[in-house]
Amino acid sequence: MKKGKILVACGAGIATSTVVCNRVENLVRDNNINAEIVQCKIAEVATLQGDADLIVSTTILPKQYDIPAIVATGYISGIGMEQIDQQIINHFNK
Repeated sequence: MKKGKILVACGAGIATSTVVCNRVENLVRDNNINAEIVQCKIAEVATLQGDADLIVSTTILPKQYDIPAIVATGYISGIGMEQIDQQIINHFNK
């Protein structure tokens, strides 16, 4: 099975993406999803999306990308975290 790649992006690529990155790393591990997690700035997504499968962003995306994207502000607010988890799981289980 091909290894997937998830881009976890926030405005600066430091604070909120670190929180989300930890959550996504645990989710991937706990659900036996073969995926690499890459933490980045939202400005870097356009150049990194070529070999990625999914974008998980902590901010509103500034444009449409070539791969699916999930806005994961719920991971920061604590509201709807399970739904975001399920979206990520569903993406890799299709």
